[in-house]
Amino acid sequence: MQRIRVLVFEDNFKLRESLYFLINSEEDLECCGTYPDCKSLEKVIEETKPDVILMDIEMPGISGIEAARIIKSKFPGLPVLMQTVFHDDSHIFNAICAGASGYLLKSSSSEAYAQAIRDVFNGGSPMSGPVARRVLELFQKNVIPSETKDYDLTQKEKEVLAWLIEGKSFKQIAASIGISYETVRSHMKNIYSKLHVHSNTEAVIKALKEKLV
Repeated sequence: MQRIRVLVFEDNFKLRESLYFLINSEEDLECCGTYPDCKSLEKVIEETKPDVILMDIEMPGISGIEAARIIKSKFPGLPVLMQTVFHDDSHIFNAICAGASGYLLKSSSSEAYAQAIRDVFNGGSPMSGPVARRVLELFQKNVIPSETKDYDLTQKEKEVLAWLIEGKSFKQIAASIGISYETVRSHMKNIYSKLHVHSNTEAVIKALKEKLV
C-alpha cells in the first residue's frame, strides 16, 4: 500500500509529537517530517517530497499563511491543509486566498484529522464544520455577487462543481455521479481553465460569489 506522505509544520512541541504519532498510526498515512518553523520551507519540501502539508496558521517567523503563499507559488500541485485554533473571518479568508486547500480546527478529533488529510490528497477541500458554515454564511449574507458571466460550463461540469462546493473529494464525486476518478479530474481541469483559477478553493469561491451553480 502506498502511503500518503504528510509533512507537518507546527510550533507547539506536544502537538507536533501528537500529530507525528497520529499520522503514523494510520495504515495509509506516513509522517515524512515535523518542523517547528518554516525557515527552510522550500528545501524541506524538496528533500521530503510530501503529498500533503499540514500547516499551523500561527508560526514564528514565516507565518502559516505566508508559507501557504510560497508553496502555492513554488509547488502549485501540493495541497496545504491549514490547522488552527482560529475560525474568525480574517484567518479563514487569508488562508484560503493564500492557497490553502482545507482548514481544520485543532479541536478536531483524530479521526477528523486523518480523514481531512485523505480528502485533501484526493482533491477535496475539507473544512471543520464551524468554518464551513461561516464561509457559506459570509458568501450568502455579506458578499455582493459579481455580474454573472457565461463561462460555458457544461451541465456535467456544473454538477461536479456543485459537489466540490459541498466539500466532496474527487473520489466521492466520482461515486456520487457514477463516473470514474479520472473523468472527474478531467472535468476539474476544464473547470479550472474556464474559470481562470488554479485550485479547488478558488473554484469554490468563484462559484459561490458568482452563483454559477
